[in-house]
This record gives sequence, structure tokens and C-alpha cells, in this order.
Amino acid sequence: MAVDAKSVKELRERTGAGMLDCKKALEEANGDITKAAELLREKGLSAAANKAGRIATEGTVESYIHAGGRIGVLVEINCETDFVGKTDSFREFARDIAMQIAAASPQYVRREEVPAEAVEKEKEILKAQALNEGKPEKIVEKMVEGRISKFYEEYCLLEQPFVKDPDKTISQLLNEKISTIGENISIRRFVRYELGEGLEKKVDNFVEEVMAQVNQ
Repeated sequence: MAVDAKSVKELRERTGAGMLDCKKALEEANGDITKAAELLREKGLSAAANKAGRIATEGTVESYIHAGGRIGVLVEINCETDFVGKTDSFREFARDIAMQIAAASPQYVRREEVPAEAVEKEKEILKAQALNEGKPEKIVEKMVEGRISKFYEEYCLLEQPFVKDPDKTISQLLNEKISTIGENISIRRFVRYELGEGLEKKVDNFVEEVMAQVNQ
């Protein structure tokens, strides 16, 4: 299919790949920018893919404390050089990630970190739900595979929608930053503390609270 220049430009900014490679990937993906970006990474043509194997041991440990000290986050984000780790662009990215963790409460950085038993347990629950909905058993497995992506989206940081721009995921935001900065960047680990966690208390919408603070 024919692709427009705007889509090619957006894919190029997101991945850092060449114009022609972006155009071909979009044609192969029928204009789907997210799928095209994945194709470029699979082929090793995106800037993020090319830099993924490079060692990143510099960076920063960024903190975010929600208003009133109710939520605290520490996140380690690595880059290749101390120079980049001290730039405003890198620090701003780190702050955004810390805020994301505070608002969306992920449990893992990436899906590969989720214990296999947790995934299997979730699949069992989803299968039971589908059968209780009266869905034919022959299509239940396909439904479960589709719904498990929602599980990863909720619990894995890289697959969550970015709270400041829900049209992109944290993974897409990371790849854009890699392309812009020109170094490999890795979100290594994080810890999130919530006041009274584990104790019985009212449920709060922290996404709305955090975003309200951002927009002040």
C-alpha cells in the first residue's frame, strides 16, 4: 500500500532508521507504525536495535515523591556515557519514567521478568472467564492469548501506555529517546513504595493525582 510522508517521518523519528527502510517497513505493515517499528527492530535496522547490544553502565538513579509523601519511587536508568547521563534530556526522561511508575504501579520492567507460574495462573483465570462467558472451547485459547497482552500491559512497565501521552507505550518512548540521544539506554530496575501498602485503606486513583500535579 502507499504510505504518506508524515507516517514515514514519524517512524524515522521513532526508530532512527533510514527513510527508504521506513517506507518499506510501513508498506509491509500496511501503514501500521507500531508494527513497522517492530519489523525494523527485527531486521536490525532501527537505531534502538543497533545500539541494544552496547554496554550501558552509566546513567542515573532518579527519584519521584508524590505530593504529601504518599508514594516514593527510585528507578535506575542506564546509558553509555557519564556525559549523556548528566544531560537535561536524559534526566527529563528518567523523571518521566519515575512518574510513570508512581502513577501506574508496574510490577516488572519487561515481560521476560514475569515468573512463568504467574503467567500460567493468569491464563487459567482468563480461560475460566472465557468459558463462563459461554465462548466455544475451540476459540478460548486464542482469546486467552489475546487477553494475556492486557496482563502484560498492566504489570510490565515497557508495555504500559505513557501517562503523559497514552498513544505511545513506554517502550516506544524509550526507543525514541535512544534515537534522539544516540546511545543505548536501559531501564534496569525500580522500587515503588506506597504509604500504608498492605494495610486496609481506601482505593485512590494515583494516575489522576499524579497527572493533576504534572499539569499544575
